[in-house]
Amino acid sequence: MSSIKSRTWMVMAAVEGMKDHGYARWNYTMKSLQQHLKNNVRSYHQANKLSLISKKMKDEQTKQCDESLRTVMYLSCWGPNS
Repeated sequence: MSSIKSRTWMVMAAVEGMKDHGYARWNYTMKSLQQHLKNNVRSYHQANKLSLISKKMKDEQTKQCDESLRTVMYLSCWGPNS
């Protein structure tokens, strides 16, 4: 029984010593950093997804403009002459 009590006191002293040396502050800092990264990574992925959607829309718009120009050029070259 005495051995268990002495081990318990040693563990408690070690934990308190770690707190005194700033490990508890590092734990808070690491949790804060992890939360910050998690929020920013989500934002990064959302921004990346939006940029991909924007790029697809630009590609569609470019194809539509090219097709319109092609139609105009075809009609001006081969269309009915009045």
